[in-house]
Amino acid sequence: MPGELGPLQLAWLGDAVWELHQRLRRCRLPGRSADLHRAVVSDVCADAQSAALERLEQRGLLSDEEREWVRRGRNRAGRGPRKGEAGLYGRATGFETMVGWLFLQNPSRLAQLLAELEDAD
Repeated sequence: MPGELGPLQLAWLGDAVWELHQRLRRCRLPGRSADLHRAVVSDVCADAQSAALERLEQRGLLSDEEREWVRRGRNRAGRGPRKGEAGLYGRATGFETMVGWLFLQNPSRLAQLLAELEDAD
């Protein structure tokens, strides 16, 4: 199935996987649902996704194949929202594409990278 999906479909899937990951991180925390929701929204925005990708890249944790999926997603991203920065939106889309691909292709590797991001927080 991963071979059947293009970068934008993988990005769409990866965005959902990333949001679910952020929700799971917070579901055991005390707090009002509105506050937890705001925290999740701040972690799934393009800025936060781009920053997560940057942390992985700075640590040299991505394989050549993972970097290729980031590149493919970034190149298909388009301009993004009118108020947003196109480069940042492209990096976020690249991150989502990689997450979607890993979710389907190698979930244990995805879990490893997500754990690395947890350690960085």
